[in-house]
Amino acid sequence: MKFYLVLLALALSVAGIRKAAATDPDRPNILYFYVDDMGWGSIGPNGQAERKARGLPYVRTPNLDRLAAQGLNFTRGYGCHVCSPARSSQQTGFHQGHTFADRNDPDNAKKAIRAADITMGDALAAADYVTGYWGKWGYGGSKDLQNPTLDNLQTLPTSHGYQHVVAELHHVRAHTFFQPTLWTAPAPVGSTGGLFLAPNSMAKYQSSKAYPSTPALQNHPTYPETAYCDDVYAFAALDFVHQGGQNYNESGQPFFGLLAVQIPHGPFGEIAKLPDWDNAYADDTDFASLSDQSKQWAAMVTRIDSHFGNILAALEDPNNDGDKSDSVADNTLVIFQSDNGGPAGNNVRELGVNGGLKGFKGSVWEGGIRVPLVMRWPAKINESSSLKVGSNTDMVVDVSDLLPTFCELAGQPVPLGVDGVSIAPTLRGAGQQRHREFIIHEASGGQSIIRGKFKLVSEGSSKTKKSAKGNGSGVGPVLSLFDLEVDRGESNNIAAKHPELVKELSTLLMGERVYEPKGFANTYHRWTGDDGDNASDASNWSDYVYANAGITYATDRGTPQLSWISQIVNTGDLSNMVRVDADVEFLGLEIRGNSATNAKQSVVLSPGVNLTGRNEIRLAAQCDLFIDDGTVSSLRWIDVGSDANLNGSGTIDATVYNSGVVSVSGTGQPSLKVTGDLHQSADGTLKVSLGDNNRPGLVVDGVAELDGVLAISIANGGSPSSGDTYAIVTAGRIEGQFANSHGTVVAADGAIFRIQYSENTVTLVAE
Repeated sequence: MKFYLVLLALALSVAGIRKAAATDPDRPNILYFYVDDMGWGSIGPNGQAERKARGLPYVRTPNLDRLAAQGLNFTRGYGCHVCSPARSSQQTGFHQGHTFADRNDPDNAKKAIRAADITMGDALAAADYVTGYWGKWGYGGSKDLQNPTLDNLQTLPTSHGYQHVVAELHHVRAHTFFQPTLWTAPAPVGSTGGLFLAPNSMAKYQSSKAYPSTPALQNHPTYPETAYCDDVYAFAALDFVHQGGQNYNESGQPFFGLLAVQIPHGPFGEIAKLPDWDNAYADDTDFASLSDQSKQWAAMVTRIDSHFGNILAALEDPNNDGDKSDSVADNTLVIFQSDNGGPAGNNVRELGVNGGLKGFKGSVWEGGIRVPLVMRWPAKINESSSLKVGSNTDMVVDVSDLLPTFCELAGQPVPLGVDGVSIAPTLRGAGQQRHREFIIHEASGGQSIIRGKFKLVSEGSSKTKKSAKGNGSGVGPVLSLFDLEVDRGESNNIAAKHPELVKELSTLLMGERVYEPKGFANTYHRWTGDDGDNASDASNWSDYVYANAGITYATDRGTPQLSWISQIVNTGDLSNMVRVDADVEFLGLEIRGNSATNAKQSVVLSPGVNLTGRNEIRLAAQCDLFIDDGTVSSLRWIDVGSDANLNGSGTIDATVYNSGVVSVSGTGQPSLKVTGDLHQSADGTLKVSLGDNNRPGLVVDGVAELDGVLAISIANGGSPSSGDTYAIVTAGRIEGQFANSHGTVVAADGAIFRIQYSENTVTLVAE
């Protein structure tokens, strides 16, 4: 452990040598507290404060309750149903239908996070954050208690951007709190995987005034020689925050720390081996009446809450001198979350830790997947912000949303095709908050989809299994529908009243691949064909192989499909073209040219052909996508980035975000139809060709949010007369205006048009 701290201090001091920079208020430090099996109702604002007021036994979490009072409590936060998939979704941004570790599997340590997966650590290290991870990682090492080995180097935290680590690599080995050793980084030069096994000991933290004695009581004469691991994790995180805060003040380099403790996962009784383990409840007359399991569970939660309090105090006084003038708390985003709901047990009945929700850990009912989620960021969430400090919000936030959120906050691109959606604009109170239509979860006995206030639960997957009476389906999985707005406890199945909605949600759920066998996941592919080759030819795409230690876990080859994350990238000096000669579909697709050589990458759809990117299609720099009366579709969006072009006619069955150029052309009217919304940024350009009639060239079914530039051309050499009008855009609603000078647009031949706006139409009037 001493070696770890020396290297941590050295790394941060080297960073501090750089010229001190003004800290960026939009690039916060990020401190993420992650607990294991703590039910939604375990904190004050989700039910424990009410229990206290009613004179009932309650769980004491004063620091988490204070965190909520100083920030936001997300009452509809979601994790996964059990440990391993929760951490995989958290780190990669994919939900269980697409992430490789979709179950608790004994082999997950060998075959979980892959080399090609981009994790929180990868993204934030690339953004020049100092990164740390302490606690239960769950992947990469064996479960042997005495002599664990590294079983898969590509799935280690040190292989994914985490620089400072004290962790347990196997989730079964984490089923004790007294492991004799813990995997640690930085490691001595030459260490396999950048990790070494350090004794799980409190020796470093004993007899030092730098470390609080509460709650660990590390100086107590009966404290075990092998430490309670969460005490070690918490003290390592405390060191990191002290050092990281000082470095942030000196150099402006932000830090990201993830403390993923084992508390309050079982075995509960191990806490009773610690001195004065229940001291926090010594004045609670109701405590003695609780069962042993409830006492132990409550003591575990209050213990880690106290550790959280110590770390939060370090944000306010990084150099630990008692003077808070060096506080970094204002620009630190602090997040608290559980991986899944609480387990069944006396604590549910005696302490209400699941908040009255149906089900427990291991299920897709709300009690298994809805989790406590609190965020605090004083620089952005305060009395004057749109998100009011100390309030509750019912915004749905899934664990997979945090990776893209951190990426956007750090100024990094969001990994291609992920299921999560960044909530950074909401936290900042600025920018365009993108919409996540639904979230999904799966467990061994069922699946669920939540869209807005409605939740569909599918139990079983046999095609011959009879459905429950009134679920709107004759055979197949048992389907139940709930309105969570009025029925949080999922007690009133309304499927029979909404058969079309049940069918629609069931189809969406099936499309998210939740019925696949365990080990199914998205795969990564790149274009390998030549100029002019066809996208439907399997030989033009790279194969995918996931293997480790001579064992192949997954292969995928052939033509594109909805599980593919794919890139068509031109790395050469000459422009290149790919022809989409038949309908193709992806989970996520990026098209990118070579900005260094100005070599374009074009993708041309043959007439009437459909191109699908279920989660997204990303048009990046030096890219052209040409549509010829076909369809480009996504359940989410088409991103037209800077120096990218979307050209042609047909249908965009998605929402469009335009920071490049959208060119509407073709003889049909409308030439281009967008079934979702159109959001054009200040950097975007909309080009429209004026036809021979007054029918709009662009129709947007949703909202057309306008900014940037409008450019026009006149078809067929026409010569408009003064006063002629052209309705160029119609939409469900027009918001904003183009930024053209003087509210006019000039055609190539010099003709000038005034731009007029109504609630639903943009019209040009010839001058």
